[in-house]
Amino acid sequence: MLVLGIDPGTAITGFGLVAAQGRELQAVSYGCIRTPSNIPMAERLQRIYRDVSALLEKYAPQVVAVEELFFNKNTRTALAVGQARGVAILAAANRGVTVCEYTPLQVKQAVVGYGRAEKAQIQYMVRTLLSLAEEPKPDDVADALAIAVCCLHSREWEKRTAPREEGKN
Repeated sequence: MLVLGIDPGTAITGFGLVAAQGRELQAVSYGCIRTPSNIPMAERLQRIYRDVSALLEKYAPQVVAVEELFFNKNTRTALAVGQARGVAILAAANRGVTVCEYTPLQVKQAVVGYGRAEKAQIQYMVRTLLSLAEEPKPDDVADALAIAVCCLHSREWEKRTAPREEGKN
């Protein structure tokens, strides 16, 4: 299974494609979509939509995993992140790709084993789990890979704990 993890933002949207072969995880591609702050928000969102759509076209992931909005004190930032999230989800929906959403707490728990993990711990574990030569940077990229890993771990857990039908082993 191939999952596209997305850490949405209007300045930087991190992305990470992670493939699972059984229990083996592999980073297929990762990076970030940057938009200049000196262009109108509508154009920034259009670029994010276009670039996420291009990733979906090129890699054809089965699932897109997106971080849920963490509302903090800065309402303006939260609204902008929500807009970036929305265009990423729209790009997936327009291609008929399943979208899964995870809270920051769920992602940290799945990747580090501790819901209050620091950014450095997430980067270290992403590097370790995916056997990367170095820790992915910026943080948005490491977070996107972590979101994809969280999705794969969650789906594996759901398969293992799903009730079995009568007569099936």
